[in-house]
Amino acid sequence: MRPLHRLSLVLGIVAALATAGIAQARDLVPFPSGYRPGDIVIMTNARQLFFVLDGGRAIRYAVGVGMAGMAWHGRAHVALKRLRPAWQAPPELSGGRYGPVIAGGSPRNPMGAAVLGLDRGNYAIHGTNDPSSIGGFVSHGCIRMYNADVLDLYARAGIGTEVIVLR
Repeated sequence: MRPLHRLSLVLGIVAALATAGIAQARDLVPFPSGYRPGDIVIMTNARQLFFVLDGGRAIRYAVGVGMAGMAWHGRAHVALKRLRPAWQAPPELSGGRYGPVIAGGSPRNPMGAAVLGLDRGNYAIHGTNDPSSIGGFVSHGCIRMYNADVLDLYARAGIGTEVIVLR
């Protein structure tokens, strides 16, 4: 799929979710310098993700983050992007074996509408099928977003985008 068609598809999905009343929690806020436009900065303890813009601004999103002992900090890069990703529980979550594959778009799929996979460990920024988990310490290290918000971020962030995770 050509990039322009993909962006149109993403924006169409975002519009459909927004008109369906799906929650979103993003705001345009002042943001300190020291980061480049296009960087993603995650403040774990505040449970907020920032997409840095120029002019000392950022888009702030509410997120769910890693539970105690599973949260991490450091730097990573976006290594892959998928819309409506399939998901399979890794062995550490399913008794030593891979779980069944859950199709993209299924209400049982914990990855939600989109995923930005990171080049560090088995971590990702993704949507969720459980919007009540946003704002909590809820995952095994991944960053969860409302589906409308992850689609918005998906349209803004490319492969190679730097992700800085702070405590």
